[in-house]
Amino acid sequence: MSDCRFVTADEAVSHIPSHSHIHLSSVASVPHCLIDALCRRADASDVCDLHFHHFHTEGPAPYSEQRYEGIFFDQGFFVGTNVRANVNAGYADYLPVHLSETPRLYASGAIKLGAALVSISLPDKNGMVSLGTSVDCSPAAIRNAGLVIGVINPNVPFSYGELFPLDAIDYLVEDDRPLDTAAFVEPNALEMQIGLICAGLVDDGACLQMGIGALPNALASQLGQHRNLGLHTEMFADGLLHLIKAGIINGENKNVDRGKVTASFLLGSQEVYSFIDHNPGVQMRDIEYVNDIRVISSNPKATAINSAIEVDLTGQICADSIGTRIFSGTGGQLDFVRGASMSKGGKSITALASRTSKGVGKIVPVINSGGGVVTPRADAHWIVTEYGAVDLYGRSLQERARLLISIAHPDDREALDRAAFGRFGPHFHSGF
Repeated sequence: MSDCRFVTADEAVSHIPSHSHIHLSSVASVPHCLIDALCRRADASDVCDLHFHHFHTEGPAPYSEQRYEGIFFDQGFFVGTNVRANVNAGYADYLPVHLSETPRLYASGAIKLGAALVSISLPDKNGMVSLGTSVDCSPAAIRNAGLVIGVINPNVPFSYGELFPLDAIDYLVEDDRPLDTAAFVEPNALEMQIGLICAGLVDDGACLQMGIGALPNALASQLGQHRNLGLHTEMFADGLLHLIKAGIINGENKNVDRGKVTASFLLGSQEVYSFIDHNPGVQMRDIEYVNDIRVISSNPKATAINSAIEVDLTGQICADSIGTRIFSGTGGQLDFVRGASMSKGGKSITALASRTSKGVGKIVPVINSGGGVVTPRADAHWIVTEYGAVDLYGRSLQERARLLISIAHPDDREALDRAAFGRFGPHFHSGF
């Protein structure tokens, strides 16, 4: 291309001043060539005090590493496996925020964004580009950053929903490396049992929100006999793709984006990325729209299925931390919990195994000291383990304790019963 804005990655990042806050497009679409160029600047002692903001990212994350302490400081909105150890060691940090509010951080100036580094598709005949597999809060970053650098990559699919003119980009860099992918995770027998119970709570015509991984894959595998499902979700992957292609997810019952799949970012196989390329049936939208409680609740039978690290006997749901150690983040869980709860015929479901792989109970008397409550007890509705499903809505504390003990691991129930008795006194009796 002959546009004079096309430069090398090194030249593009040379325009980012020290002390800048930088947005990175996330998940599968991380602009790795620009990060590598910033590392070269850092190695040459040519820049310092750069703060990075992003959703979950795949691939290497040198911006979080000890070797760049004082030069880079990662302050992500979500913590993935590639930064988790560095966050908990203090070399990187976590910025707690509901994902629906991340665009507002940039627009309000709460984070004064110096640069936005985004991966974009090839332009169409009208000079419009797409953010491909990861829209997230990048539209707000592009609108509010002092400098926008776009990496044009032919492997970034052209997705509909949020398009930008090429003129919105200050510097353009070409790269053709493949997007990061994630292998399909096969669920085990326990996860299949949880998926079966969750599937029993999903009505025909429901509009689904769910993530990726073994549990969502298990649920997806149990939905083959359902009809006219919709999908309005932060992300989807291979587990749901076969339901979309089979017409089981067709969006016919949706009020918003009827007949379309709506998401904000993707992580899966190349088949998923190819599926959205120039596909008007998929809308990849800004997270402020996708996670808007008003939008979510506008679809009938909105059904949110989320996971948890632990649930206490009153229904408090911890999903971001193990004690004081950050594991992931607030994410959009509460956005969808509340949106689904407000939807006509909607359901909020939290699904988890009764115990960890090491045999530690996940239904607990109290949240592990230092752990975060992502979903407050007042917002907790359906809780599912491999031992059943209970609905906490409209239930008192003692009633909740009885219900949750009934779906805890059988070997944990006696201890939980004693803990509940100690908390609520002699009037509490769970029946064990």
